[in-house]
Amino acid sequence: MKVYIATDHAGFSIKEFVKELFLKRGYVVEDLGPDSANRVDYPDFAKKVATKVAQNPGSQGVLICGTGIGMSIAANKIKGIRAAEVHDYYTAKMARAHNDANILCFGERVVGKGEIESIVEAWCETKFEGGRHENRVKKIMALEE
Repeated sequence: MKVYIATDHAGFSIKEFVKELFLKRGYVVEDLGPDSANRVDYPDFAKKVATKVAQNPGSQGVLICGTGIGMSIAANKIKGIRAAEVHDYYTAKMARAHNDANILCFGERVVGKGEIESIVEAWCETKFEGGRHENRVKKIMALEE
């Protein structure tokens, strides 16, 4: 499984920790930046990850900013993306199980390392349930038309 990851300056310091969590689970991780904690605009990095995920079916993305909110809003502007801003194990699990989310978003200023570990665990271990949720996801995707 391929995961594309990017942050802005407010999520930069936790990026290596998150990358390692995915690598330990056998994921291939491609870092799309930034290369430093210098101030950047999060929509630029949300676009990079969302575009890669949209172009590579089956891949996933991770976007980290101060809260996760801006990254999720920006990523969801790209056709084919279902970016979910999560803040704990349960919301990460439901994003995958019920919404078939393909980009995980969270905020470095909102969750600590322990919570991030549980978020990544839920994200990686949960599969889309399909069933009654399938039609709802199709309706979400139809909004792009």
